[in-house]
Amino acid sequence: MMRFDVLTLFPESMDNFLQESIIGRAREKGLIHIFTHNIRDFSLDKHRKVDDYPYGGGAGMVMTPQPVYDAWYHIVKDCPKRPKTIYMSPQGQVLTQKMAQRLREEEHLIILCGHYEGIDERVLEEIVDEEVSIGDYVLTGGELPAMVLIDCISRLVEGVLSSEDSYSNESHYQGLLEYPQYTRPPEFRGRKVPEILTSGHHANIQKWRFLQMLERTKKKRPDMYERYESEHKEKILEAYGLLPKRKRRKKAGHVNVNEEGTSGLSHVSKDPG
Repeated sequence: MMRFDVLTLFPESMDNFLQESIIGRAREKGLIHIFTHNIRDFSLDKHRKVDDYPYGGGAGMVMTPQPVYDAWYHIVKDCPKRPKTIYMSPQGQVLTQKMAQRLREEEHLIILCGHYEGIDERVLEEIVDEEVSIGDYVLTGGELPAMVLIDCISRLVEGVLSSEDSYSNESHYQGLLEYPQYTRPPEFRGRKVPEILTSGHHANIQKWRFLQMLERTKKKRPDMYERYESEHKEKILEAYGLLPKRKRRKKAGHVNVNEEGTSGLSHVSKDPG
């Protein structure tokens, strides 16, 4: 079971999204718990005001520290240990699948959503453990990024998806893009499902899919492919049938292994289809 507490000015907009589809069913089953907290409810201002003009001048308004801190403290005061607090911010580390897997190890996350021109820096210094961004662009508030983060992490919680295979072969999980998917009909507008997928030969299907993952990543995300290649050269060579040949001969009571074959991957461009 994993728990998310979200501090936001717009809890209704998040609640509507997070009660649908896979995430909604996971909540119903008790696999994940998501609570939204309206920061305005913790304002000491009689008009529930949560923002003010920035010191030093400038455009827009800044969220004041008191309501944010009190909303956060309302959650953590009864926790046996302090949960990790994440601030959704364009200044944070960009969300990746590897980051989602790391955050999945947390039992409890508090997610803070900013708005306007941001949040008073002093409260961020007081309560935030990590800043996370979903890309190099700016949005109106942190609610959309928070929902992306919750969705990404929740899919990794045991039982949320039907099996581990549901996410382990998806794009980015293994450092590669996912292979192409096909369903009925067997032919659509002259385009046929690759014969290998209807052959029933599961080993060959798995090999074909892995080659497709390599080719897709190389074509669409060369940066990702280079990272994968640097860590899995032998696995790529094996997939293309280019592993060096091994010649073994006994000599003086032991075995010498001489390797011959390719020395790099720059020439690998075989079409797996």
